Amino acid sequence: MKSKSGYYTKDQEQAARFAKALGHPVRIAILQLLHSQTCCYHGDMAEELPIAKSTISQHLNELKDAGLIQGEISAPNIKYCINKENWTLAKKLLNQILE
Repeated sequence: MKSKSGYYTKDQEQAARFAKALGHPVRIAILQLLHSQTCCYHGDMAEELPIAKSTISQHLNELKDAGLIQGEISAPNIKYCINKENWTLAKKLLNQILE
């Protein structure tokens, strides 16, 4: 494929961004934890996942930058939620690739 800017569709670029954010097992675990909640997660993920707080913070920022999660990600006001609109879009775009 050509590497010129504008060659790829918006959907291809967005799917790649979502895939990059999903490309680490910690991020998958975070998304599974958040998806299992009936509402936004309030708490310390370091208690749920065997990872240092600073490492979790980096992964949360990557997920937030990709638009897969939303909310406040700085202490003391900690609230994490799946961005349902982008989560639906990610599933749609990635399913199109995998079909």
